[in-house]
Amino acid sequence: MSTQTELESRAIKTLRYLSVDGVQTANSGHPGLPMGTAAIAYTIWTRHLKVNPSNPNWFNRDRFILSGGHGSMLVYSLLYLTGFDLTLDDLKNFRQWGSRTPGHPEYGKTPGVEVTTGPLGQGFANGVGMAIAEAHLAAEFNEPEFSVVDHTVYAIVTDGDLMEGVTSEAASLAGTLKLGKLIYLYDDNRISIDGSTDLAFAEDRAMRFEAYGWHVQKVADGNDVEAIDAAIQKAKQDPRPSLIVCRTHIGYSLPTKQDTAGVHGTPPGWKEIDASKEAQDWPVEPHFFVPEDVLDHYRAVKKNGSSYEKEWDALFAAYQKKHSEKAAELKRRIEGKLPAHWDSVLPEFPADPKGMATRISSGKIINAMVKSLPELMGGSADLTPSTKTWIEQSVAFSAENHLGANLHFGVREHGMGSILNGMAVHKGVIPFGATFLVFSDYNRPAIRVSALSEYPVVWVFTHDSIGLGEDGPTHQPVEHLAALRAIPNLVTIRPADANETREAWKVAIERKDGPTLLVLSRQDVPTMDRAQVAPASGLQKGAYVLADLGKGEPEIILMATGSEVQLILAASKVLVEKGKKVRIVSFPSWELFEKQSKAYRDSVLLPSIKCRLAVEAGVKQGWEKWLGEKGEMIGMTGYGASAPAEILYEKFGFSVENIVAHALQMLA
Repeated sequence: MSTQTELESRAIKTLRYLSVDGVQTANSGHPGLPMGTAAIAYTIWTRHLKVNPSNPNWFNRDRFILSGGHGSMLVYSLLYLTGFDLTLDDLKNFRQWGSRTPGHPEYGKTPGVEVTTGPLGQGFANGVGMAIAEAHLAAEFNEPEFSVVDHTVYAIVTDGDLMEGVTSEAASLAGTLKLGKLIYLYDDNRISIDGSTDLAFAEDRAMRFEAYGWHVQKVADGNDVEAIDAAIQKAKQDPRPSLIVCRTHIGYSLPTKQDTAGVHGTPPGWKEIDASKEAQDWPVEPHFFVPEDVLDHYRAVKKNGSSYEKEWDALFAAYQKKHSEKAAELKRRIEGKLPAHWDSVLPEFPADPKGMATRISSGKIINAMVKSLPELMGGSADLTPSTKTWIEQSVAFSAENHLGANLHFGVREHGMGSILNGMAVHKGVIPFGATFLVFSDYNRPAIRVSALSEYPVVWVFTHDSIGLGEDGPTHQPVEHLAALRAIPNLVTIRPADANETREAWKVAIERKDGPTLLVLSRQDVPTMDRAQVAPASGLQKGAYVLADLGKGEPEIILMATGSEVQLILAASKVLVEKGKKVRIVSFPSWELFEKQSKAYRDSVLLPSIKCRLAVEAGVKQGWEKWLGEKGEMIGMTGYGASAPAEILYEKFGFSVENIVAHALQMLA
């Protein structure tokens, strides 16, 4: 039985009815979760969570994630009650045009919302990323008597979260790494949209998380504040990540809809809400009712939060006096500032007809960058030797050593992506993650959220085309570039050689308003002689003129990305020998090119030139935008095959001879 006080009882009812009033006023939303988890949320926020509503970005705050983002009215109500910059009118404007209270929580939209949630499992995995960043920074910067990095990630997770595969991936890694700053409370209401969870979710979830290496507790009554509080206290003392299984009731207190699937995502109606309020001795009117003493009670979070931050400021000031260099470095990283001339350490690659794979030049660049950017931290989905993403100056991040900057994600592409997103929003580190381009499909939900929410994650995707070779069509991406280019606010870059790869990394590091995706080759590509063609810095504009060959205004523009640039370079020389005038354009990033002025774009693509030929070892979709009415493309029309890369390029038409023949036909 719950032993909550009368004030606590009314505070929980306030949270519950604010949430359901918001859903019903909008006539849209999910009332079941907020009504069922109000006591859990109350306990976390009033007894444990260290946040400062006056400064939502205070670095050493605890993080709270509502992983079941469909229950967003719960977190909006909490933010208003505890004093964040959110008003009662904002709650009344739930899910409306221009609202700061959108249907699912969105990072950057609402003060106090830590991550974008709604796609189930994402928030769960984001928290793992936050805990990794916290543990790494604590290991690097804390000193005896100076725990300047010391905060916990709390989350409310749901049946739906735990069903998603991304949660299994992230939970398994979190247990392996013993991320003890994770405390997740599971809303075990045993109802999903289709009905009882017994339909498709019959395993013992507690035992499953014990097998992952988590500390697991059970709370029999999800409305019992004291029991929830005691479980959180125990969780704080355990070195493992914690899952607290709280038996709850979806739509708690609704007389005919509690414990039914219908209350998951459907407003219950004012009649049902009024009956619940009457049974719970709560005023039916006005809607959005908040007793003054309840508001004062919640606003203690704001008062306490200011005190927590002042205490931390004093601690940091003392730390600064004793460890000035460390303090300055930590401050720089928290603020996301790059050191002056950070890119001076980046290598210039000499011209080389044999060259190297862009995945290899990327690896060299990573290991040069960490000399200026020690906050660089990342790894791969069990493909580190192939993606060349090992930071040689560091070691692996592990349960025993949180100083390591290299992350072994295991074969968990989706989990890796969502964890990177959490690391990015935590701040203090620059996260990157790698796999083969073909497996970006496993990554895509996390990539989309990073683009939507402007998380500055760096994605490193290698083995970028049929150039992969003998592994065959299962591992050869053909449609992936087009699919990734379709994601708004994602900058995709396919560099043509080692020096373009250097410039691509510069773009990725300096970009702060969204993710950047590097698409790199497995096979060697020549390093261009920059004395003969334009500087690689042109990559930063997305597309640039490598050279104009032949006397007079060009008759045809050849454009390509990645390893195919070498082909158009060779083909252009043949065309010039045949008396043709050719412009060669390297086109590594559509998105960067689109951001340039029309004058610049026209200076590259010359509107007067109608003969434009693009060459890319991927599907043709989207290229028509740059080809104009009479342009053509040599691309893939189906899947690849299993054979050496040079054979595949010849058989699929990616040869100098075919490009020349195609160009001559266009010019005829």
